[in-house]
Amino acid sequence: MEEDAQRLSGGETYDDVSDTESYESDPESDLEKAQYTKRKPPAPFRRRDAPSAYSSSSRDTSGSHQHLLRASPTKRKSTFYFYKIPPRVVRYMNWALLSTMIIIAICLIRASYNSSRQVEMGTMEKSAPKPPPWEAFPFLKRYHGGIQTLIPKNTNAPEYPHDPIMANISVPKQETKPLPKSIPFDPYPKTEKEYAKRQECFLDTAETVKVPRVRYYSGVVRGFPEAVMGSHEVLALRDDICFERFGRLGPYGYGYSVKRGGTGAGLHGDREGADDLWTGPESVTEVDYSNIEWVKVQAACATKNAGRFEPAGKPGKDLFLDIQADERKASQDTGVEGEPSLVEDDSVVGKRDVPEFPAAGTNETMAEPGTAQTNYTLLPRTAILIRTWWDFHYSVEDIIYLRSLIAELSLLSGGEFAVHFLIHVRDDNVPIWADKKIYNRILENALPPEFRGMGTLWSERQMGLIYGGIQESFFRDLPVHGVYRSTFMPVQYFSHQHPEYDFVWNWEMDVRYTGHWYHFFDQIRKWTKAQPRKGLWERNGRFYIPSIHGSWEDFKQMVRVQTEMGTDSPNNVWSGLKSSSGNSMPGSRTAQAKSDKSIWGPEPPPDVLTNQNDISPPTTYDKDKYEWGVGEEADLITFNPLFDPDGTTWFFTEDITGYNTTSSLPPRRAAITTTSRLSKRLLTLMHRETVLKRHTMFSEMWPASISLHHGLKAVYAPHPMYIDRDWPPAYLAAVMNGGRNGASGGARTSVYGGREHNFKGTTWFYDAGFAPNLWRRWLGMKVDNDGGEREEVAGEGRMCLPGVLLHPVKGVELVVEGRGEGG
Repeated sequence: MEEDAQRLSGGETYDDVSDTESYESDPESDLEKAQYTKRKPPAPFRRRDAPSAYSSSSRDTSGSHQHLLRASPTKRKSTFYFYKIPPRVVRYMNWALLSTMIIIAICLIRASYNSSRQVEMGTMEKSAPKPPPWEAFPFLKRYHGGIQTLIPKNTNAPEYPHDPIMANISVPKQETKPLPKSIPFDPYPKTEKEYAKRQECFLDTAETVKVPRVRYYSGVVRGFPEAVMGSHEVLALRDDICFERFGRLGPYGYGYSVKRGGTGAGLHGDREGADDLWTGPESVTEVDYSNIEWVKVQAACATKNAGRFEPAGKPGKDLFLDIQADERKASQDTGVEGEPSLVEDDSVVGKRDVPEFPAAGTNETMAEPGTAQTNYTLLPRTAILIRTWWDFHYSVEDIIYLRSLIAELSLLSGGEFAVHFLIHVRDDNVPIWADKKIYNRILENALPPEFRGMGTLWSERQMGLIYGGIQESFFRDLPVHGVYRSTFMPVQYFSHQHPEYDFVWNWEMDVRYTGHWYHFFDQIRKWTKAQPRKGLWERNGRFYIPSIHGSWEDFKQMVRVQTEMGTDSPNNVWSGLKSSSGNSMPGSRTAQAKSDKSIWGPEPPPDVLTNQNDISPPTTYDKDKYEWGVGEEADLITFNPLFDPDGTTWFFTEDITGYNTTSSLPPRRAAITTTSRLSKRLLTLMHRETVLKRHTMFSEMWPASISLHHGLKAVYAPHPMYIDRDWPPAYLAAVMNGGRNGASGGARTSVYGGREHNFKGTTWFYDAGFAPNLWRRWLGMKVDNDGGEREEVAGEGRMCLPGVLLHPVKGVELVVEGRGEGG
């Protein structure tokens, strides 16, 4: 009754009041949120007779005025928190996170700064790179075969390059046979109808001590590999014979004791047949080298054979400052002072100083004083300049090497070559150019006693005086007059001091040859003289690999096609990347040109020294039948390809001084290592370009580029090179000739620059690793715990090699009688 009374009197229940207050207190509030935030009272306190929205009684209030969401049966459960982090802790955590981020940022900035400094200073440590592919190739074994396994060359199955089918077939071991007698090697011409007769020279001025002859064995070691690059056959070098150490070095003191005048080296190991040199019908007595004076015997030999050569020119002054003011005419001849006269009459060089080629001239119109005029062809004079320095340590092995050069090239040839030492005084504070006493004192102590009197001193400061005015760039922190960047400056000056020499070999102390020196030099000269100029520069730029290229004629035609038609090699894409030279980039017409322009005549830069009687072709390129240049002596002979450095990663491609490089770099070529032959004509042009135009380039680029600019004949001689591992020949060819259109240079993919590690296993490069190892093993020494006396005696005997040119070979210390190691 009370409930009815309350309802009639307008009273409300707990639920009604709560709901009404909720809506009236916040009419703008979200109805859905209000529905879930307002809690109902517990079930026992709720009215059981709440009005229904569907009641038929008029007393019940209709529920239509209520919001639909209110009647929703869905209820959200309240969120339950285990623990609420206090605000103070949150602030501490934020501060800690911010501090950590700041510390990380500071560390990154510092690391970036340190890295930049390391890059600038060049001290940045790099992670170890992946080993190059060639390190996975197996080593070849038959280089070290012994003399007991000699077989005829035509029956030899070389270990490399090999037939894959025969690779796994083992060759039965030969029965040990008595070693045959070694044979004297005589490469000197027997009959010289067109030349004056060669007069015999001796090791003493009394002409009683004959020069012993080098000896060889016929055949090759069983399984001995073929040369992978270059060829004996092409250069007419004998490869059907081999040389072991006693027959090769014995004539110069190797293999017998100090008491008998020898070096005391080579007294151990396999010595079967070692005494053939001193026994038999053609033998000579052991030479006592303790009293030999090479300067006297070399001069006597040259005098005795003077009628065979072109008349010697007037010698220059020994010291630069000896030139006096009243000798103006003489200074015009040398080109050191009197520049105005040189500039006004540039044709002096071509008319007077340079011999005309191909004809060397005859002595019908000129003869050496004291000799009768005949119709013999006169020979050119050639100097061998051995590069060394004033405090160089000459070991026993070095002295044997030098004796072999002088004996085989100078004495036995009848004076065709003259050996000199070009000695670098490394202290620029020593005024060798100003005082003869200082000069003579240093020269006296710079060479071993037996070679004294054969040297010429020079220093970098002296070159700065002679070739003054050259812009100093300190390319790679090296001075422009330094021996590294300007190796040929003293050679240029030597040539002007000694105009009697038509050719100069720039030779190094770390070059070795297992064959006979005269045979090698003479065949190189003859082959380069016979080369035609057509396609010569293009052939010069490639390695000749016989197992891939076939015969030399096939190689020559292949190069012609590659030049005229181009190739589809992907390496051509990279030939347009000319770093910082302003030249073409990939995508330009020049970069995508498929064929190459054949070099035919001079290729001068805009600011070249003019009026130098540059040689022009007698006809057009198409009309020439490979005739121009045949019979012409080469002005430059190199032992590595003359590659185009433009676009490569070679380190010194932009070491160019004095030229106008605003639009582009001058055309140039380069050959790694400076061991080369240069003509007086080339050296004179190099000298004049430096003196008059202040032009120069990096050492390995300078002679070849001058030859290119002035149209001289430059030839790469493809001498036989060997490799220590079993490279697939096709892969080797792709690596070595990986430049533009099958050349070795002209693109970033060139082997020169960042890929020079591929030469480590070869016998000829500036840092070849196989060359010194092969030389030491040939001498009977242990290398990497292989070889040595015991292995020779218990195995196949000592090694026997064909003629192989090796570089570099440094620091060889032989076991010497009574002195242990050293010399």
